[in-house]
Formats: sequence, C-alpha cells, structure tokens
Amino acid sequence: MRIIVCIDDTDNIDSDWGTGELAAKISETMEELGWGKSYGVTRHQLLVHPDIPYTSHNSSMCFEAEIAEPYLDVLIDFASDFLSQESAEGSDPGLCVAVPERLSKPGLLIDFGRKAKETVVSKQEAYNLAQQLGIHLSEHGGDGQGVIGALAGAGLRLSGNDGRLRGKLKIKNASGVISVRDIISQTCVDVVRVLDGAALNNDETVRLGKTVKPVLLEGKFVLFVFPAGAEEKIDALWQTCTKEQLRKY
Repeated sequence: MRIIVCIDDTDNIDSDWGTGELAAKISETMEELGWGKSYGVTRHQLLVHPDIPYTSHNSSMCFEAEIAEPYLDVLIDFASDFLSQESAEGSDPGLCVAVPERLSKPGLLIDFGRKAKETVVSKQEAYNLAQQLGIHLSEHGGDGQGVIGALAGAGLRLSGNDGRLRGKLKIKNASGVISVRDIISQTCVDVVRVLDGAALNNDETVRLGKTVKPVLLEGKFVLFVFPAGAEEKIDALWQTCTKEQLRKY
C-alpha cells in the first residue's frame, strides 16, 4: 500500500539533527528492515508567523512509501518511539501517517495543507480532521504543536504540487555537464524542464550548478533549468536553477 509519512518540529537551534535528517533516518530504517520502499524526502514550507513557534523556517519533512500492509502499524510504532527518543529537548514533535487509498475525502487533507501555508491553524483543527479522515496523528514531546505541520505536510505531499526534495542529487559526472537522459537514469528526477517553460528532450545537455534539487509538481519530481550564460553555452545550453530561483517552491 502507498503511505505518506510526515514529521515536524523535532529540532531546536542547537540540534545536531534537523527534522530532515530524522525523516530520512525513518525512511532508511524502513527500507533496511524490509518493510517497504521510500520515494524521497520532501521539504514543505508552512506559514511563518509570530504566533507559530518554529526553529528556523517552519517547514515539515515528508516521504511517500510503498509498504506491505502488515508493516503499517510496525512503522508507526517505530517512528513514534524514534521521535520520542531522538527529537531535541524543547521541541514539539508531531507524526502523521496517511494511507491515501483509505481517505474518503483526500481533498480535505490537501486543503488543510494549503491553508497552513497561508494562515494560523490550531492543533484541535488538525486532530479533528485526522479523526474524520482516519489518519494517524500523534505528538511525541513538548506541547505537540508539531502535529499541525505534520498533517499539513502530508496534505501538501498528497497534492503532488508542493515541496523540494531534501538534500542534493547524487549524480556521477566529472565534467559538470550531463545529458537529460543520464540525469533521469541516475536519479529520482522524472522530467527536466525550463523554468516557466517546456520539458527538455533526452539528448539535451545541462550544466550542474551548486543547487541540483528537484521540486514536486503534478506528482512528478521536476528538475528546473534556465538558459546558460554565453561561456557555459559552449558545452551546454542549460544550467540547473539556483536556490534563489527555487525559493517559491
């Protein structure tokens, strides 16, 4: 079965591990123990507001996975214990595990995620919706405010139109220039697309910049590029977008 796992508010300013690292560890452990297959940890930006406590950017971390049904409760128990033990002192960690095929009204979860990007949402609203839709939502320390971001992040991941992949893509290439075909074959990227433009064909080449980070759009991981400068065009017409160009995602 397909599941969505999202966590939020697990760290503090002095933490050795951020929320992204904890989400990655949960997904890696799941795979190592043979419970299922993970499909990338994504970062989902939520509203930054004085009434919302957060460490640095108020973002939640989420991953999708295919998992054998008998392991669902096992994974939830593991993730719950892991967050209770590994979340930083003073944090307010929350865990959400949703099974899309069991959601009678998935649009409500997506709407909640979008709402949390624009306005302050209460913990009670999160719990009410989770109960209505049959979603696992739990808190594992502090005041539990992280359940809001955990539920919102799950909704945003479910939408297929929000979030950036955590970390950088690992691409084997010594020259810094690579074909679209090789990018897709070596990574989770589904399509390489010009920023606000069309998809590139497999034979076109791309110069890899400092930031090689796909975003989630229309349910696919998209790597955005922009026209290379005059010097770079000698070996590639396109270059991966900068962190600033991807900030809106």
